[in-house]
Amino acid sequence: MRKFCIAALLPATAGVLHAAAPRNGWFSLGGPAGSAPGAVSLPMQIVVLLTLLTLLPAVVASVTPFLRITVVLHFLRQAMGTQSTPSNQVLLGLALFLTILIMQPVGARIYEEAWLPMEKNQITPAQALEAGSRPLRTFLLRFAREKDIQLFLEVSKTPAPRTPAELDLKVLIPAYILSELKAGFQIGSVLFLPFLVIDLVVASVVLSVGMIQLPPVMISAPFKILLFVLVDGWNLTVGSLVKSFY
Repeated sequence: MRKFCIAALLPATAGVLHAAAPRNGWFSLGGPAGSAPGAVSLPMQIVVLLTLLTLLPAVVASVTPFLRITVVLHFLRQAMGTQSTPSNQVLLGLALFLTILIMQPVGARIYEEAWLPMEKNQITPAQALEAGSRPLRTFLLRFAREKDIQLFLEVSKTPAPRTPAELDLKVLIPAYILSELKAGFQIGSVLFLPFLVIDLVVASVVLSVGMIQLPPVMISAPFKILLFVLVDGWNLTVGSLVKSFY
Protein backbone atom coordinates (compact mmCIF):
# COMPACT_ATOMS: atom_id res chain seq x y z
CA MET A 1 0.00 0.00 0.00
CA ARG A 2 2.89 2.37 0.78
CA LYS A 3 4.43 1.77 -2.63
CA PHE A 4 1.09 2.41 -4.33
CA CYS A 5 0.58 5.70 -2.47
CA ILE A 6 4.09 6.84 -3.39
CA ALA A 7 3.52 5.85 -7.02
CA ALA A 8 0.29 7.84 -7.07
CA LEU A 9 1.76 10.89 -5.37
CA LEU A 10 4.88 11.25 -7.51
CA PRO A 11 3.02 12.40 -10.66
CA ALA A 12 1.20 15.02 -8.61
CA THR A 13 4.50 16.44 -7.38
CA ALA A 14 5.56 17.37 -10.89
CA GLY A 15 4.25 20.93 -10.79
CA VAL A 16 5.38 21.54 -7.22
CA LEU A 17 8.93 20.31 -7.72
CA HIS A 18 9.45 22.01 -11.06
CA ALA A 19 8.12 25.29 -9.68
CA ALA A 20 10.37 25.11 -6.61
CA ALA A 21 13.49 23.72 -8.26
CA PRO A 22 16.18 26.34 -9.01
CA ARG A 23 17.83 26.42 -12.39
CA ASN A 24 20.92 24.59 -11.17
CA GLY A 25 18.78 21.47 -10.62
CA TRP A 26 18.80 21.48 -6.80
CA PHE A 27 15.66 21.57 -4.72
CA SER A 28 15.52 23.44 -1.43
CA LEU A 29 12.57 24.56 0.60
CA GLY A 30 13.52 26.32 3.78
CA GLY A 31 16.33 23.97 4.76
CA PRO A 32 18.38 24.89 7.82
CA ALA A 33 21.33 27.17 7.35
CA GLY A 34 24.44 25.36 6.20
CA SER A 35 22.48 22.29 5.13
CA ALA A 36 23.38 20.39 2.01
CA PRO A 37 21.74 21.33 -1.28
CA GLY A 38 18.42 19.59 -1.67
CA ALA A 39 17.67 19.51 2.06
CA VAL A 40 14.07 20.15 3.02
CA SER A 41 13.09 21.16 6.51
CA LEU A 42 10.70 18.90 8.43
CA PRO A 43 7.86 21.48 8.72
CA MET A 44 8.04 22.13 4.98
CA GLN A 45 8.03 18.39 4.29
CA ILE A 46 4.82 18.07 6.32
CA VAL A 47 3.20 21.00 4.47
CA VAL A 48 4.12 19.57 1.06
CA LEU A 49 2.97 16.08 2.05
CA LEU A 50 -0.42 17.32 3.31
CA THR A 51 -0.85 19.36 0.14
CA LEU A 52 -0.09 16.38 -2.06
CA LEU A 53 -2.44 14.15 -0.07
CA THR A 54 -5.32 16.39 -1.15
CA LEU A 55 -4.40 15.57 -4.76
CA LEU A 56 -4.19 11.83 -4.16
CA PRO A 57 -7.87 11.01 -4.96
CA ALA A 58 -7.70 12.91 -8.25
CA VAL A 59 -4.40 11.22 -9.16
CA VAL A 60 -5.73 7.74 -8.36
CA ALA A 61 -8.93 8.37 -10.32
CA SER A 62 -7.09 9.82 -13.35
CA VAL A 63 -3.77 8.10 -14.01
CA THR A 64 -4.59 4.54 -12.95
CA PRO A 65 -6.93 1.76 -14.16
CA PHE A 66 -9.41 2.99 -11.52
CA LEU A 67 -11.06 5.15 -14.19
CA ARG A 68 -11.88 2.34 -16.62
CA ILE A 69 -12.89 -0.09 -13.88
CA THR A 70 -15.37 2.30 -12.24
CA VAL A 71 -16.96 3.19 -15.59
CA VAL A 72 -17.41 -0.47 -16.53
CA LEU A 73 -18.80 -1.45 -13.12
CA HIS A 74 -21.27 1.45 -13.26
CA PHE A 75 -22.48 0.34 -16.71
CA LEU A 76 -22.79 -3.23 -15.47
CA ARG A 77 -24.97 -2.22 -12.54
CA GLN A 78 -27.18 -0.10 -14.78
CA ALA A 79 -27.50 -2.93 -17.30
CA MET A 80 -28.63 -5.39 -14.64
CA GLY A 81 -31.24 -2.92 -13.40
CA THR A 82 -30.06 -3.03 -9.78
CA GLN A 83 -29.89 0.68 -9.06
CA SER A 84 -28.17 0.47 -5.67
CA THR A 85 -26.85 -3.09 -5.47
CA PRO A 86 -23.90 -3.41 -5.19
CA SER A 87 -23.60 -0.09 -3.41
CA ASN A 88 -21.25 2.65 -4.52
CA GLN A 89 -18.95 1.89 -1.59
CA VAL A 90 -18.62 -1.75 -2.66
CA LEU A 91 -17.96 -0.89 -6.30
CA LEU A 92 -15.40 1.79 -5.41
CA GLY A 93 -13.70 -0.55 -2.95
CA LEU A 94 -13.49 -3.30 -5.56
CA ALA A 95 -12.14 -0.83 -8.14
CA LEU A 96 -9.55 0.47 -5.68
CA PHE A 97 -8.16 -2.95 -4.78
CA LEU A 98 -8.10 -4.02 -8.43
CA THR A 99 -6.21 -0.82 -9.20
CA ILE A 100 -3.65 -1.59 -6.48
CA LEU A 101 -3.23 -5.09 -7.91
CA ILE A 102 -2.67 -3.80 -11.45
CA MET A 103 -0.43 -0.87 -10.49
CA GLN A 104 1.71 -2.83 -8.01
CA PRO A 105 4.54 -3.53 -10.54
CA VAL A 106 4.59 0.14 -11.60
CA GLY A 107 4.52 1.30 -7.98
CA ALA A 108 7.33 -1.09 -7.06
CA ARG A 109 9.53 0.28 -9.86
CA ILE A 110 8.84 3.88 -8.87
CA TYR A 111 9.56 3.04 -5.22
CA GLU A 112 12.85 1.31 -6.01
CA GLU A 113 14.11 3.67 -8.72
CA ALA A 114 13.02 7.00 -7.26
CA TRP A 115 11.89 6.95 -3.64
CA LEU A 116 14.55 4.73 -2.07
CA PRO A 117 17.51 6.57 -3.67
CA MET A 118 15.99 9.90 -2.60
CA GLU A 119 15.52 8.62 0.97
CA LYS A 120 19.20 7.66 1.03
CA ASN A 121 20.16 11.12 -0.33
CA GLN A 122 21.67 9.50 -3.41
CA ILE A 123 19.62 11.69 -5.77
CA THR A 124 17.80 15.00 -5.47
CA PRO A 125 13.99 15.27 -5.45
CA ALA A 126 14.07 16.64 -9.00
CA GLN A 127 16.08 13.61 -10.14
CA ALA A 128 13.72 11.34 -8.21
CA LEU A 129 10.78 12.91 -10.03
CA GLU A 130 12.39 12.22 -13.38
CA ALA A 131 13.25 8.64 -12.42
CA GLY A 132 9.79 8.01 -11.00
CA SER A 133 7.98 9.40 -14.03
CA ARG A 134 9.59 6.92 -16.42
CA PRO A 135 7.69 3.79 -15.25
CA LEU A 136 4.46 5.79 -15.11
CA ARG A 137 5.04 7.20 -18.59
CA THR A 138 5.65 3.69 -19.93
CA PHE A 139 2.36 2.51 -18.41
CA LEU A 140 0.36 5.45 -19.74
CA LEU A 141 1.83 5.09 -23.24
CA ARG A 142 0.52 1.53 -23.47
CA PHE A 143 -3.10 2.70 -23.24
CA ALA A 144 -3.13 6.29 -24.55
CA ARG A 145 -4.34 6.47 -28.14
CA GLU A 146 -2.21 8.27 -30.69
CA LYS A 147 -5.23 10.33 -31.78
CA ASP A 148 -5.76 11.66 -28.23
CA ILE A 149 -2.05 12.40 -27.80
CA GLN A 150 -2.07 14.36 -31.05
CA LEU A 151 -5.10 16.34 -29.87
CA PHE A 152 -3.40 17.54 -26.69
CA LEU A 153 -0.14 18.25 -28.50
CA GLU A 154 -2.09 20.60 -30.76
CA VAL A 155 -4.09 22.14 -27.89
CA SER A 156 -0.98 22.80 -25.78
CA LYS A 157 0.99 23.90 -28.87
CA THR A 158 3.73 21.46 -27.91
CA PRO A 159 6.05 20.26 -30.68
CA ALA A 160 5.85 16.55 -31.34
CA PRO A 161 8.70 14.70 -29.61
CA ARG A 162 11.12 12.50 -31.51
CA THR A 163 10.15 9.41 -29.50
CA PRO A 164 7.06 8.53 -27.41
CA ALA A 165 9.27 8.26 -24.31
CA GLU A 166 9.88 12.03 -24.54
CA LEU A 167 6.19 12.93 -24.24
CA ASP A 168 5.43 15.34 -21.42
CA LEU A 169 3.11 14.11 -18.68
CA LYS A 170 0.93 17.22 -19.09
CA VAL A 171 0.04 15.86 -22.56
CA LEU A 172 0.14 12.15 -21.78
CA ILE A 173 -2.13 12.19 -18.71
CA PRO A 174 -5.20 13.87 -20.33
CA ALA A 175 -4.70 11.71 -23.44
CA TYR A 176 -4.71 8.62 -21.21
CA ILE A 177 -7.91 9.80 -19.48
CA LEU A 178 -9.73 10.25 -22.80
CA SER A 179 -8.52 6.86 -24.03
CA GLU A 180 -9.67 5.15 -20.83
CA LEU A 181 -13.09 6.80 -21.04
CA LYS A 182 -13.48 5.54 -24.60
CA ALA A 183 -12.39 2.02 -23.60
CA GLY A 184 -14.73 2.01 -20.59
CA PHE A 185 -17.72 3.10 -22.68
CA GLN A 186 -16.93 0.47 -25.32
CA ILE A 187 -16.81 -2.32 -22.73
CA GLY A 188 -19.94 -0.99 -21.03
CA SER A 189 -21.91 -0.95 -24.28
CA VAL A 190 -20.95 -4.57 -24.95
CA LEU A 191 -22.06 -5.54 -21.43
CA PHE A 192 -25.41 -3.85 -22.05
CA LEU A 193 -26.30 -5.98 -25.10
CA PRO A 194 -27.28 -9.34 -23.50
CA PHE A 195 -29.33 -7.57 -20.81
CA LEU A 196 -30.99 -5.42 -23.46
CA VAL A 197 -32.05 -8.56 -25.33
CA ILE A 198 -33.68 -9.90 -22.16
CA ASP A 199 -35.52 -6.59 -21.65
CA LEU A 200 -36.81 -6.65 -25.24
CA VAL A 201 -37.99 -10.26 -25.01
CA VAL A 202 -39.75 -9.70 -21.68
CA ALA A 203 -41.37 -6.47 -22.89
CA SER A 204 -42.66 -8.22 -26.03
CA VAL A 205 -44.13 -11.08 -23.99
CA VAL A 206 -45.76 -8.73 -21.47
CA LEU A 207 -47.35 -6.63 -24.21
CA SER A 208 -48.49 -9.68 -26.18
CA VAL A 209 -50.44 -11.07 -23.20
CA GLY A 210 -51.99 -7.69 -22.47
CA MET A 211 -50.29 -7.04 -19.11
CA ILE A 212 -49.79 -3.36 -19.87
CA GLN A 213 -49.97 -2.16 -16.27
CA LEU A 214 -47.15 -4.47 -15.12
CA PRO A 215 -43.72 -2.82 -15.66
CA PRO A 216 -41.52 -5.14 -17.78
CA VAL A 217 -38.50 -4.19 -15.64
CA MET A 218 -40.00 -5.98 -12.64
CA ILE A 219 -40.15 -9.22 -14.62
CA SER A 220 -36.86 -8.92 -16.49
CA ALA A 221 -34.73 -8.04 -13.44
CA PRO A 222 -34.82 -11.55 -11.90
CA PHE A 223 -33.98 -13.12 -15.27
CA LYS A 224 -31.03 -10.77 -15.79
CA ILE A 225 -29.67 -11.45 -12.31
CA LEU A 226 -30.15 -15.19 -12.80
CA LEU A 227 -28.32 -15.09 -16.14
CA PHE A 228 -25.47 -13.10 -14.61
CA VAL A 229 -25.11 -15.57 -11.73
CA LEU A 230 -25.31 -18.66 -13.95
CA VAL A 231 -22.47 -17.49 -16.22
CA ASP A 232 -20.40 -16.40 -13.18
CA GLY A 233 -20.55 -12.82 -14.40
CA TRP A 234 -18.44 -11.22 -11.70
CA ASN A 235 -15.54 -13.57 -12.38
CA LEU A 236 -15.78 -13.00 -16.12
CA THR A 237 -16.12 -9.22 -15.86
CA VAL A 238 -13.40 -8.64 -13.29
CA GLY A 239 -11.08 -11.16 -14.92
CA SER A 240 -11.47 -9.53 -18.33
CA LEU A 241 -10.94 -6.07 -16.88
CA VAL A 242 -7.73 -7.04 -15.10
CA LYS A 243 -6.39 -8.98 -18.09
CA SER A 244 -7.01 -6.00 -20.38
CA PHE A 245 -4.18 -4.17 -18.58
CA TYR A 246 -1.61 -6.94 -19.05
